[in-house]
Amino acid sequence: MSLRILLIGNGGREHALAWKLGQSPNVECIIVVPGNGGTAALPKATNNSAVAADDYPALVQLALKERINLVVPGPEAPLVDGIEGFFRNARIPCFGPSKEAARMEGSKTFSKDFMKKHSIPTAAFENFSDYEPASQYLKTISHNVVIKATGLAAGKGVIIPQTLDEAQQALKDIMLDKAFGDAGDEVVIEEFLAGDELSILSFCDGTTIRSLPAAQDHKRIGDGDTGLNTGGMGCYAPTKIATPALIAQVEREILQPTIDGMRKDGFPFRGCLFTGLMITPDGPKCLEYNVRFGDPETQTVLPLLESDLADIMVSCVSASPLLKYVPFKLQQRFSATVVVSAPGYPSSYPKNIPMQVALPPSGTTIFHAGTKLSGDSLLSAGGRVIAANAVGETLRAAVDKAYEGVKLIQFEGMHYRKDIAYRAFRDEKAADKLTYAQSGVSIDAGNDLVNRIKAAVSTTRRPGADAEIGGFGGEVDLSQAGYPGAPIVVGAIDGVGTKLIIAQKMNKHDTVGIDLVAMNVNDLVVQGAEPIMFLDYYGCSKLDVSVAASFVEGVAKGCIDAGCALVGGETAEMPDLYTGDDYDAAGAAIGVMRSSQRLPRKEAMVIGDVLVALSSSGVHSNGFSLVRRVVEKRGLSYADDAPWDAGSGVSVGQSLLTPTRIYVKPLLKVLAECAGAIKGMAHITGGGLTENVPRMLPSQLAAEIDVAAWEVPTVFKWLRESVAPAEMARTFNNGIGMVLAVSADGAAGVVAGLEAAGEKVYTIGHLIPRESGNNGCVLQNLDTWAARGSGKGVRVCLAAAYFNKKRLAHRSDGEVVKSSTGPFGSCQEVASSSANSVNSKNSTNIVTIRRNLGRMVHPITRRDKTNIMTIRRNLGRMVHPITRRDKTNIMTIRQNLSRMVHPITRRDESPLGSDVRGSGSRGCHMGTIDETIRYIVRAKLR
Repeated sequence: MSLRILLIGNGGREHALAWKLGQSPNVECIIVVPGNGGTAALPKATNNSAVAADDYPALVQLALKERINLVVPGPEAPLVDGIEGFFRNARIPCFGPSKEAARMEGSKTFSKDFMKKHSIPTAAFENFSDYEPASQYLKTISHNVVIKATGLAAGKGVIIPQTLDEAQQALKDIMLDKAFGDAGDEVVIEEFLAGDELSILSFCDGTTIRSLPAAQDHKRIGDGDTGLNTGGMGCYAPTKIATPALIAQVEREILQPTIDGMRKDGFPFRGCLFTGLMITPDGPKCLEYNVRFGDPETQTVLPLLESDLADIMVSCVSASPLLKYVPFKLQQRFSATVVVSAPGYPSSYPKNIPMQVALPPSGTTIFHAGTKLSGDSLLSAGGRVIAANAVGETLRAAVDKAYEGVKLIQFEGMHYRKDIAYRAFRDEKAADKLTYAQSGVSIDAGNDLVNRIKAAVSTTRRPGADAEIGGFGGEVDLSQAGYPGAPIVVGAIDGVGTKLIIAQKMNKHDTVGIDLVAMNVNDLVVQGAEPIMFLDYYGCSKLDVSVAASFVEGVAKGCIDAGCALVGGETAEMPDLYTGDDYDAAGAAIGVMRSSQRLPRKEAMVIGDVLVALSSSGVHSNGFSLVRRVVEKRGLSYADDAPWDAGSGVSVGQSLLTPTRIYVKPLLKVLAECAGAIKGMAHITGGGLTENVPRMLPSQLAAEIDVAAWEVPTVFKWLRESVAPAEMARTFNNGIGMVLAVSADGAAGVVAGLEAAGEKVYTIGHLIPRESGNNGCVLQNLDTWAARGSGKGVRVCLAAAYFNKKRLAHRSDGEVVKSSTGPFGSCQEVASSSANSVNSKNSTNIVTIRRNLGRMVHPITRRDKTNIMTIRRNLGRMVHPITRRDKTNIMTIRQNLSRMVHPITRRDESPLGSDVRGSGSRGCHMGTIDETIRYIVRAKLR
């Protein structure tokens, strides 16, 4: 039979369908309404924009006129509207479900009720058509939630709230304010499922299913699943987790029961069923159904189909089910698609941008989406403009070829993600992490040098100066050096390092001048000193006056910010030492203080002192040898858009040249106001948290820091993809530029004073006893820094709950909850999975321990920086909120016969019933609670 096909739609999905259908010898022609610039160029295809894609009677007339004998609607809207019925009445086969069957996508309440009726594994849920009951329901639940507008909402009707307030606001927006129109007349509030997400596209004839390879797409606009949600920025198939056994289970427990249930309920499904799945520790669960091909999944999986797509479609819409008789063969290869979007997408974006697309090589296909032809010119016409797909023998080969295909596309402002399929490569990347030493810098060697020269330095002692090194600055007490009544002079000397290379490549030199001042004056102020003067050194091969002037102007700007005078400097031309445009810089800052102002006050530090931190502006000025290595490894130039700041228009070089923050004025202010409360300060420079925080501590104390307690700048999240967590901690500031050790009773005043000075302040931990072998810095939750992903492929969530009528915001770091048992009955413990958040800024891990006589809930939140432990017993109720704001994050439970420390850790993931032998350098532990505990002593709030 010669097929004349009417294809409805204008996206990348429709181009891929027309491309594949055109390969069939049985297809005579394809009319695409309205089509795009890509479909217009296909040999058998013709665009038709004379008829509107939603004018169904007119489409029927067009089909009759053109002798169409197969209709293929691309988007979901016409199917939900019932387009299949219009063509059925005209006796024209339509590859797509009836209006009744299309309710599986058109109404989420309908589809969820269907899943419940036919015992299809899915998340726990409730449907609501009235606002008040839905609002009250949110207040009663403690599990993670997702809120869905039941109707079609252009892909935007699914909301993962980050707090209870956000959940309530989302509910109001959907149901009362009609943010999604009639789509929000009903909502589904369902349990959030954690795990890896898969998409399976299946051909169905009402009885039989034949599935294409499982795919995983990337919804967020930015690398590492950062930024706003989109229609999809890329996809790959098949996925590593889609083993034959898993796919067989999905077909047995979800896909076939779905098709059988629809047939039994009187609306058999004929067409392509898109099933969204979450692979949880309890097995695959169904998230949602779509009743059409996905985008960009279609562009990814159709190139793997060897069989005739037209024959498959005809077999699905025949009077009797014929799909099982039609050949269905897939290539045993891999496919990857990279979507290229317009500048500004998914927010407002320009159209009609001129484009050039070169001819792709064999194995690579360019699929158009938001494009159009204007005469002989190709112009952009949408947000997701075009995509490059490639097929390879390995996933790595397919991805690499797809990115080569992207190079064939050129238009102004084009944006694309550079990490498609990164979740599939995460294990491979973990074995290929870079270190600071690999980039040519050894922290250990630097420490060794300090230890080796200490003896020589100590021989230079004189009255007023002990000549000891290892602190942030050096001191001379002038009152003991022969100048009675004079203050203590503090000096610091430092450079900018290889950040200068980026400045030279970007021809931007003022910000590194600020860096030079910041590195020195921040080292002074942590000693308690006020910087009063600064001197700089500038060495080069050949003096370029404009470059040197720009640099010194930056130095002057930094001095103004620090409140010190630039009193002199040295400029040296050394052509035999430097080459080309190279230059180097160093500086020295001098400050003064009285002995009563000297920091750190190690003798005053005690267990329970609080660690308060100030945010950094980015990488600051340390670790750039490693940063440059990562940039090179990722194939970026400094002129490329910064992948960690997608859509901002800021280049890699511009972002990295953000100057180091100068903390002098706010710290001097709070030192004057709260002098007795502040016992020490540490400038987080080279060596990161691991090396710098212990520099202010006495030998018997260590800093216990929860690395999940602050918002980490996106540049560090990007770096984590190439650098292991421990190396991140000892190389970079990771968003924290300064750490203060503060007395528990004075911490609130210090925080308030710093916030009043405009600082972003976090409470990140406290001081604990230092154990043997501990270097003085214990980092909790460091595994949350492992490079992971979220979004479509890996979901994260945030549950909202009430505790004592207070809102709790919880978080998740891509971990899942699994069941186990303990002495108190059922227990849910956090177990590490391959997922993460991206989103993941905020999502949820909840450890719930149910006792035979009560219930204990321990949520953890990053945003509120709060850990709360509630213990309800049969004879009473004890509530122990532990907040970093209140300077406490440890619950101590003392027994009559022993002492047990019971913090929460993901690292150990120990179930109830395991032993605990203290925290130490491994962070917190989930420990045993003996059933014979006779009493519980509330831990002292520090």
